[in-house]
Amino acid sequence: MTDSDIPEPDRIEGAPHPRETLRLLGQDAAEQAFLTAYNSGRLHHGWLVTGPRGVGKATLAWRIARFLIATPEVAGDDMFGAPPPPTSLDIAEDHPVARRMRAGAEPGLFLLRRGGMGSTEKDRDKNLREGKFSKVIRVDETRAMKGFFSLSATEGGRRIVIVDAADDLNVSAANSILKLLEEPPARTVLLLIAHQPSRLLPTIRSRCRELRLMPMEPDVIADALRQADIDPQGDPTALAELSGGSVGEAVRMVTMDGPKLYAGIVGLLATMPRFDASKAQALADLAAGRGGEDLRALIFHLLDFALARLARTGATGKPPAVEAAPGEAEMLTRLSPTPAMGRAWAQGAEAIGARLRHGEAVNLDPAALILDTVFKLQGIAEGQAA
Repeated sequence: MTDSDIPEPDRIEGAPHPRETLRLLGQDAAEQAFLTAYNSGRLHHGWLVTGPRGVGKATLAWRIARFLIATPEVAGDDMFGAPPPPTSLDIAEDHPVARRMRAGAEPGLFLLRRGGMGSTEKDRDKNLREGKFSKVIRVDETRAMKGFFSLSATEGGRRIVIVDAADDLNVSAANSILKLLEEPPARTVLLLIAHQPSRLLPTIRSRCRELRLMPMEPDVIADALRQADIDPQGDPTALAELSGGSVGEAVRMVTMDGPKLYAGIVGLLATMPRFDASKAQALADLAAGRGGEDLRALIFHLLDFALARLARTGATGKPPAVEAAPGEAEMLTRLSPTPAMGRAWAQGAEAIGARLRHGEAVNLDPAALILDTVFKLQGIAEGQAA
């Protein structure tokens, strides 16, 4: 196995790694905010790149890193005057920095992310190569930065650290990053990717400038999938609804046939309160069949998604403006026509979600777990029909 074959904890299966994605779609405001700060001549040393999962945070961090390393610092006007300020983060695909980054060989960049499981270096290395990752970024990973900072800066004279993701830092690793933010080495920029910044240490947040990325529009998601050589398939508006405006989630939906799976769940709910037993059994068989943990996680997520939309429909008196599957609006309106039913579905969602998580944790039979869930859904629907 070569280094290029080693699994990576920050790669979405079925999609290119963010370092391989030179273009970022739909996040012009965040890019321009960074360029404005850069062109002001007072570039902050710590940046918190935030937003929902899968909207391009890591891609933006890699674009910024590529730009900063490849763009030399301007000491002052020369005999020809100051160069014009850059208007884009774009760096040519054949630029040496871009080539080195794609190869994972850029000496001016340090990527901090989760390592392999295990208490010894030998175990961690073995598990890393098998794709068994630690659930957190440990202080052991941050210690490797000491050697990085002892090296001379290259190209543009800067050193860049990408933390992907800061949410994964354990307490000791977070304190190590905080110390860097408090006493940053010269010409160093830290880019912290955060899905839930409110969970970070307040002292880390206060020492960073924030770049917030927003959910993407359907056409942008479709374009981003095509850029990654993935066929968006079906209705892009429904896909964007299912994925919450996240390209990363859209990749998961497309590669795991999520839209078809959600259409099946909507079809099952549409038969409530006297549910179609064959549809319920088909969903249970799918959860228990090949595909394992990832497929079950998607089924649980889509069930939760449907319940949330039922609760919202009852609370607002109307279904969401965009259907995530054919016939969804009719099903939502019929099963959740009142605020009282909206509350019932919301309470049911909480109980069912807890049951599914517990069942998965203690390895209950997936098929039985799904059928049990269907009976609970039937009970809620019968309350509406009564």
